[in-house]
Amino acid sequence: MSGATIFIKEDLKINDTQVEVLAGILNLCALLGSLAAGRTSDYIGRRYTIVLASIIFLLGAVLMGYGPSYAILMIGRCVAGIGVGFALMIAPVYSAEISSPSSRGFLTSLPELCISIGILLGYLSNYFFGKLTLKLGWRMMLGIAAIPSLALAFGIVKMPESPRWLVMQGRLGDAKKILLQVSNTKEEAEARFRDIKTAAGIDENCLEDIVKFPSKNRGEGVWKELLLRPSPSVRWILMAAIGIHFFEHATGIEAVVLYSPRIFKTAGITGKDKLLLATVGVGLTKATFILIATLFLDKFGRRRLLLTSTSGMVLALTVLGFSLTMVEHSEERLVWALSLSIVATYTYVAFFSIGLGPITWVFSSEIFPLKLRAQGASIGVAVNRVMNAVVSMSFISIYKAITIGGSFFMFAGISVLAWAFFYFFLPETKGKSLEEMEVLFSKNTRPRNVGIETQQRSNV
Repeated sequence: MSGATIFIKEDLKINDTQVEVLAGILNLCALLGSLAAGRTSDYIGRRYTIVLASIIFLLGAVLMGYGPSYAILMIGRCVAGIGVGFALMIAPVYSAEISSPSSRGFLTSLPELCISIGILLGYLSNYFFGKLTLKLGWRMMLGIAAIPSLALAFGIVKMPESPRWLVMQGRLGDAKKILLQVSNTKEEAEARFRDIKTAAGIDENCLEDIVKFPSKNRGEGVWKELLLRPSPSVRWILMAAIGIHFFEHATGIEAVVLYSPRIFKTAGITGKDKLLLATVGVGLTKATFILIATLFLDKFGRRRLLLTSTSGMVLALTVLGFSLTMVEHSEERLVWALSLSIVATYTYVAFFSIGLGPITWVFSSEIFPLKLRAQGASIGVAVNRVMNAVVSMSFISIYKAITIGGSFFMFAGISVLAWAFFYFFLPETKGKSLEEMEVLFSKNTRPRNVGIETQQRSNV
């Protein structure tokens, strides 16, 4: 959508407010999708929820690629948004539930890595399809998303179901078979199986293949345990998940990813081809550094990368705000300020991608107890989509009110608050099994000390 809006605005004769709404409506609809996905995945399973998301993606892509009017384009964007909500909630949860503790950080960050690759491919499609006719070019940019939607729908059918979901359905035999497939050793599979049974309220020595629960175990009472009467540890978990999702977008990444052509245009880059080529650099930077993060998450831990990432973002946003302010207040073209703006933008994206970007999804998908995981994760995704929508639908209005440089100074200030939140409230989860998380978030342990003590034990 980033590059497509340049051509949509010209073709459909829409104004900046309509561009903001078109960009942000996806995230408001994703809010609905994410809230529905938690309960849906508890009923039909993690795997078939991904299939459902793929079908919704396909429909949205077809509608946007057809797009004869602004109204149809909005409908297609909203349908795609529902698919986004489903996928953003279920992909990290599914990855976390089939992964072993030693590789969970790497595997659970793969959805975010692949999203970044998708963004990069979107930027490349902007650049190449932008050479087509005005009416055909932007429709190809949006409609081509139908191809990976089909690939995902057919590919996921060949993948195993989440063993944790199977245990919650009483299908212990099926769960054990899958754990033997996805574990490094038979001993690890047995240990994981015992932990999952205990977390589900089943005797760890139970040898039955099928167990009937006394009551339906498909999400009943979950909202009460999450929101109305949470235990101290669940309250802290919920606060941590909401906080990290809030700050992921409140620190401005959507403004850079979605409106990078406008940022570079303000900095002094002219011509559609040059603008789109510069945005390809944003996508390439994002994908490269998320790939680096996936390789180090299980080695250095979530907490250390997160704090390093946020510190770098504060510095990069401050420099970006300064350089854009200098450009705006100068009557002549400042080459040094243009160069500094581009470097600061890429640096910001790099620091975001090495920590806050992938860790948000890894952390929020691994900290909730088994029974609460799907719907707890959906709350985090809902907050994520709301903040994404707020930023994407208000950024143009904000920078017109306080200047584009001032808007990035604002994001730098929010990043400082994010760093403080992460330092005091997010413990280290590296190396912990999913069944240990509730103990980690006990009310008698301070978050900061948990992170330090965990790291010390890991070093020993």
